[in-house]
Amino acid sequence: MEILVEVLKITLPAAIVSYAVYLIVRTFVLKELEKVRMETILKSKETILPIRIQAYERMCLFLERIAPASVLSRLNASGLSAKELQTLALRDIREEFNHNISQQLYMSENAWNNVKMAMETSISLINEVAEKVGSEASSVDLMKEVFEKNYSSDNNSIEIALSVVKSEIKELF
Repeated sequence: MEILVEVLKITLPAAIVSYAVYLIVRTFVLKELEKVRMETILKSKETILPIRIQAYERMCLFLERIAPASVLSRLNASGLSAKELQTLALRDIREEFNHNISQQLYMSENAWNNVKMAMETSISLINEVAEKVGSEASSVDLMKEVFEKNYSSDNNSIEIALSVVKSEIKELF
């Protein structure tokens, strides 16, 4: 029995010291891992933030470029029919969209959905007005009707999308 007491006198303090060392080492390792994780996140943000800002800038430019008045003014050439200008405008909007589609990776779902809605609204407006003026009308007639319809409309999806994109940029800072 005395031997058991002697063994316990030796092993019990050793076990307590070992457990204390284990807790100290574990705490130290966890703090170091958290520190490394935070440094990684910080470096990631330093890399991603400029890319996200660039994506929002590109979306602002995209939205300005696909505004019906903007796209028709940019593409109009004398002698075009309304149908030809409509075709050019729709192709231009889709090409702009396809060129910028990868930017959705850096935007919120809400912002991206607003950008898509603005594009669809622009396409819809151009198609609606082109159908109204007819295929025999001139490009000037199409532009005039688009300007009138666009400015008389209460729902300006491009302005809404721009507002969402701008508010998200402000959240980054």
